Amino acid sequence: MQSLENERDADVLQSQTPLTNHPAQEEDDKTAGKRQKSSAAFRTISEVADELDVQQHVLRFWETKFSQVRPLKRGGGRRYYRPEDIELLKKIHHLLYTEKYTIKGVQKLLREKGKRQLLNEETQRESSNNNEAAEDARAIAQAARKGLSLSQRAKLETTLNELKALRNAIKSEDEE
Repeated sequence: MQSLENERDADVLQSQTPLTNHPAQEEDDKTAGKRQKSSAAFRTISEVADELDVQQHVLRFWETKFSQVRPLKRGGGRRYYRPEDIELLKKIHHLLYTEKYTIKGVQKLLREKGKRQLLNEETQRESSNNNEAAEDARAIAQAARKGLSLSQRAKLETTLNELKALRNAIKSEDEE
């Protein structure tokens, strides 16, 4: 008799549970196939092109202009970029599009400095910029917490008034 009641309880519980997954679980199921690759994984030309926001033919062109970029080529000519290649391509992209170098200018930099030094300079510069920005942010936050003393406010107001007077003097000279 007891097993019959347990079976009925199980049937009731089963009928009360929804047949569909929870929406969050459905999203997890959809994104399971699109998980992030490890930073050491090789990337296809389409993945690198998407990451750099350039067309695939641009990457193929860069391969002809920069001998330092050498992706592995598998059967059928499929390209697989190593993490080092991707870092170099990011640097080339930055130099060409942000710093407005020409292709010849980037080639000259790579010839003179070499691939490693060029990539290390960027890493060191980013690191020092991040450290300086963090220190500045800490100092600003600390000053904001403390507030300004009356003497500091007076000094700032005096300096502001002096700057305004200088600006007005320059404007009046320009008008004459």
